Amino acid sequence: MKLVSAADTGLIAEVKELYLSAFPKEEQKPFSLLEDKSKDGSVEILAIKNSDGQFAGLAITACHKDLAMLDYFAVAPHHRQGGIGSRALQALKEKYAGCRFLLEIESTKVRAENHEQRQRRKAFYLKNGMTEAPFAVNLCGLEMEIMANGRNITFDDYIGLYRQVFGDQICRQISPAAAKA
Repeated sequence: MKLVSAADTGLIAEVKELYLSAFPKEEQKPFSLLEDKSKDGSVEILAIKNSDGQFAGLAITACHKDLAMLDYFAVAPHHRQGGIGSRALQALKEKYAGCRFLLEIESTKVRAENHEQRQRRKAFYLKNGMTEAPFAVNLCGLEMEIMANGRNITFDDYIGLYRQVFGDQICRQISPAAAKA
């Protein structure tokens, strides 16, 4: 398993296709925005390659100061259940070892049609060493839980990363969620 720059390896089309199919429309940022932000270095669009060198998934990160957020992470359907997601997440944590590393997941506290999928996703991240942050957010109308690599992350840190990388327009659509039960 290897993480490579999608643009530098000609895999941007595969990353975009998986991105558009793997994430609900309401959770997607315009892919063109992600590409633009990758040019200034605040976003990194990575392709996951399996041991045979085939495209196996994507990881899109946003960075500011000592914060690295795994904004999008998906394994291609035909590569799931083989451990590549765990290996890729470990490689990402190593890549950003000097950073406070965080990610967002759809809330498991909210009843939804995909509640089981949300529970499995959270269990995956917990099994792979991520911990629950002490806050959750409402992100563009969706409640999201924040998970981190065990280092202290506050809502102010989180919103600061969003403001720096994506600007005030998106920040105006983010607020702290109600206190955890």
